[in-house]
Amino acid sequence: MKKKTTPDQTQPRKGRGKLIWQFLKGSKALFILCMCCAALSALAEMVIPQIIRVTVDNVVGGAPVKDLARPVQTLLSAVGGTEVIRQKLWLAGLGVILVALVSAVARYGFRVTNTRASETLVKTMRDTLFSHIERLPFQWHMSHHTGDIIQRCTSDIETTRRFISEQMTDLIRITILLAMSISFMVSMNVSMTLVAVIPLPVIIWYSLFFHRKFRGGFHKCDESEGRLSAMAQENLTGVRVVRAFGRERYERDRFEKHNESYTGLWVSLGKLMSFFWSSADILSGIQIMLVVVFGVVFCLRGSMTSGEYIAFLSYNGMLVWPVRQLGRMISEMSKAGVGIDRIGYIMDAEEEKDAEGALTPPLTGDICFDHVTFAYEGSREMLHDVTFTIPAGTTLGILGGTGSGKSTLMYLLDRLYPLPPENGRITIGGTDVAKIRLDHLRRGIGIVLQEPYLFSRTLRENLGITSEHLPDDELAAAVQAACLQETVDSFSKGYDTFVGERGVTLSGGQKQRAAIARMLTRPTPIMIFDDSLSAVDTETDARIRAELEKRFGSATIILISHRITTLSRADRVLVMDRGRVAQFGTPAELSAQPGLYRQIEEIQTLDRKEVTPA
Repeated sequence: MKKKTTPDQTQPRKGRGKLIWQFLKGSKALFILCMCCAALSALAEMVIPQIIRVTVDNVVGGAPVKDLARPVQTLLSAVGGTEVIRQKLWLAGLGVILVALVSAVARYGFRVTNTRASETLVKTMRDTLFSHIERLPFQWHMSHHTGDIIQRCTSDIETTRRFISEQMTDLIRITILLAMSISFMVSMNVSMTLVAVIPLPVIIWYSLFFHRKFRGGFHKCDESEGRLSAMAQENLTGVRVVRAFGRERYERDRFEKHNESYTGLWVSLGKLMSFFWSSADILSGIQIMLVVVFGVVFCLRGSMTSGEYIAFLSYNGMLVWPVRQLGRMISEMSKAGVGIDRIGYIMDAEEEKDAEGALTPPLTGDICFDHVTFAYEGSREMLHDVTFTIPAGTTLGILGGTGSGKSTLMYLLDRLYPLPPENGRITIGGTDVAKIRLDHLRRGIGIVLQEPYLFSRTLRENLGITSEHLPDDELAAAVQAACLQETVDSFSKGYDTFVGERGVTLSGGQKQRAAIARMLTRPTPIMIFDDSLSAVDTETDARIRAELEKRFGSATIILISHRITTLSRADRVLVMDRGRVAQFGTPAELSAQPGLYRQIEEIQTLDRKEVTPA
């Protein structure tokens, strides 16, 4: 089986824009409303300097109003003209308050809609990603670290959400501030506008220069965080193994070493970002200083009024602020770009798909492996020209050494791994499994894997996972058949006993029997037991096999085991050796002929004699 690796970083095939657009389903309207509120707030902020300018120059200073814009002249006439306002200056203050109130309400609307939109976005991203991951091929899961996948589904989603909800929604506001600030500044003094605008391209170029550096740094940090998460997940899952072998110090040192490397990456990136932000602030400060100095000179020469100077400084502040934010937006954009690419890597993985015109035939026919050859990606050939038939309703035992391909046969039958067309055929009742609809195939094949997995839930929830509403009598029958009733009765809470992560509170044999009972809650025409009786004693093994024969005699049963006693009552036994069929026949036939079956039988018979008391 291919070793788990951390996937390479590539840009999504759909493109970042299309991927984000897909995730925005359900939150687009909220984000549009959010941007409208941001635009209204920005417009309101633009009006306040104009009120101050008119008050200083036209109301207090007595400058003629004929040079003002027509809407402003109309508004002044509506309140009685500059003379009335001069006598009641509080009207100008009231105007500022009203505009500020509009801005405050717009900001409130922005925050509320932004929060709802961003949380809706996160929910959509999580639901979409989780649903997609659940439909990815088993082979994909076996080649990727769980910790890294979890990190992409949590940290990278949060980074993307923060960028879209904070930076992207601010983009419309910043665009309005820049455009209107420059237009108002040009209308007041073109020369001063040039003084304010000329340094901006330098600041923008400087920000773009650091964009690539930030992106590379964030990529390294995210990849390192994924490996760290995978390491923590593996150690927490395998804590009993670590403690059993006294490897706490080794694993702690290993974790601390990687954690130190991860911390070092963030410290280096933090230094780079600190240098960028501080130097960008210096450049912005120089621009403000130039505007202040040249503004004073223009006022002394009479080419700019006091009101225009005050308004100009206000607009320049609105101009510099977005430019200063540009650097922070670019750094967040770099980080979000890495996060989106990492999420896109998962979304680009192809889900399991049925063949065109997939069939739903009965799965009660003979199972045939016809010249099957198979190799896992990047590894040696596991199966070579395997051919055999399992008659419907019979029991097949499979025997073989480790790595002989026993489990691989079952993975191919259940299509957990796809069999290339040129590598043979597997049929059920004459129908190629590649042409059978996946959900139909897997509902008709019950399988107990070699390593039983129990969820961190109650025993009842684990046993009833195959059915949404499992009747108590069916649950009890499955538990009885799996010889698990005695274990259930020993728990004070019975079926409501919490079994812990991966069934940690149960013994190996109890977990295997629980997994068998779970499979038996939904009787299927084909049942596979992949070495799932290895942790139970011989007596319990015999009882379980007897129950299976009594309750499911019509089903096709496949028993993979290293025990000859488990296979002795099978109709036929398939002996695998290094991916090839070494022997195939009834237990009696194989016992009578030289070969691997008889060798193992003799060894196990001798072992039983040695442990039998005299």
